[in-house]
Amino acid sequence: MTKVIGVRFRNAGRSYYFDPGEEEYFVGEKVIVDTAVGTEIGSVTIPVIEVSDEKVKQPLKGIERRASEEDVNRLNENIEKEKDAFKICKEKIAKHELDMKLVQAEYSFDRNKLLFYFTADGRVDFRELVKDLAGVFRTRIELRQIGVRDEAKMIGGLGICGRPLCCKSYLSDFAPVSIKMAKEQSLSLNPTKISGVCGRLMCCLKNEEDTYEYLNKQLPRKNERVTTMAGDSGQVIETNVLKQTVRVLFEENDEKEIREYHVDELGFRGNGPRASEDGYDGPAVTTEKTEDPADFFFNLDTLPEKRERPEETQEHHRDQNRDRRRQGKRHHGKGGFDKSEKSGRDGGKSWDRSHKDQNRDGGKSQEGSKKQRPYFGKRRRTQKKG
Repeated sequence: MTKVIGVRFRNAGRSYYFDPGEEEYFVGEKVIVDTAVGTEIGSVTIPVIEVSDEKVKQPLKGIERRASEEDVNRLNENIEKEKDAFKICKEKIAKHELDMKLVQAEYSFDRNKLLFYFTADGRVDFRELVKDLAGVFRTRIELRQIGVRDEAKMIGGLGICGRPLCCKSYLSDFAPVSIKMAKEQSLSLNPTKISGVCGRLMCCLKNEEDTYEYLNKQLPRKNERVTTMAGDSGQVIETNVLKQTVRVLFEENDEKEIREYHVDELGFRGNGPRASEDGYDGPAVTTEKTEDPADFFFNLDTLPEKRERPEETQEHHRDQNRDRRRQGKRHHGKGGFDKSEKSGRDGGKSWDRSHKDQNRDGGKSQEGSKKQRPYFGKRRRTQKKG
């Protein structure tokens, strides 16, 4: 376990771990820390705690000191200088006619670096712009391209709910959001209603996703057959996730009726209330086991019985096969082959073709027949190129 403290540098930014040393810090205090980009000032967001070594990125840097009044005044001066730098950079962008939108300018605490954030549809060649900015501000210039979500997080604003944006107020990281979350919550799929000011799906769709997944599992599906405690069977036409109610359509003698029930009063997919005095015998689905075609291959009871041959028939076939092996007629028919000759390329051919031809023509010779093609054909000659 490692003792750490969490420090955040910007509003709604990520908290980074630092070594607190022997000092004790409280949430909200301003501290001066040494980072990879230089000296920075931040606010304590997580008090001194102990975390596992796997969550700590080594080497862990420490906190230099608490921020003084001079440090706070320097921070305020940097904020004022950032506004002037933003205006100058915007003029330079218009001068160079670059297709980019400037979002924010940020000074490092020691003013050794000036960082500009911008958005663009594609890659932008801003090398000449960096040279002009370096000549004006006399410091290190860095331009960083960001996405539309990061733009909304930096600028801020109000959502359709009337409250400040989640990404600006408390979110530290962007969680992945999909259209499936809107379907799970039965929301309108109109992009203007489920999108935020950044044009992407609202981050708040992720907040209640786990709750809606749990509640939807307790409800029957649409068009599913359900059974009431009185034994009536109907079809689901609508569900209310938050109230956990179901509207059921009953049809009887060309008459239709819609009733609303709580989910605990219905049986479906093996769920619902148990048998009661009203005569409810379980869920609407049948309890009989359906036959699965795959069971035929895994259930030995369903396999057809193996028919055994009589012993006399088995002995007859056994003797017949033994005689064939002795006469050498198992694979080569009645013609057979001459075992007295040696086999192989040098020992001559082992096949007796005369016997084979006699059997085909009823014993007649084939003196005038055409010459048979050899077993091995000639190799195709290839002409060498070049």
